[in-house]
Amino acid sequence: MDIIIRNTGEAPIYDQITQQVKGLILSGALSEGEALPSMRALAKDLRISVITTKRAYEELEREGFITSVPGKGCFVAPRNLELVRENALRQVEEYLMKAVEAAKAGGISQTEVARALDIIYTEE
Repeated sequence: MDIIIRNTGEAPIYDQITQQVKGLILSGALSEGEALPSMRALAKDLRISVITTKRAYEELEREGFITSVPGKGCFVAPRNLELVRENALRQVEEYLMKAVEAAKAGGISQTEVARALDIIYTEE
């Protein structure tokens, strides 16, 4: 499992881990039932605190991406596509709220925002 930590960004390390593991699960790079590295092993590989990896794993479990089996470790949870979609929609709504606030502060109209979103969404 390849995770890259950036110390220069605003995102906390646990959040970087959480987002990257989610991405690996959603892309299929990590499949249902696959074991994740232990918290200690991941912390050692990334040269970070076990507390940080524990927080990331707890967040992933709370959101339904992984399951924890006492004495055995953490595993990729069976996919609940509706839950995954709901989480993605919630995150999109949060980003859109920030974009709308920035647009209003800058005097940008809803039409201009919609046009920009259309352009960004259709670009690959």
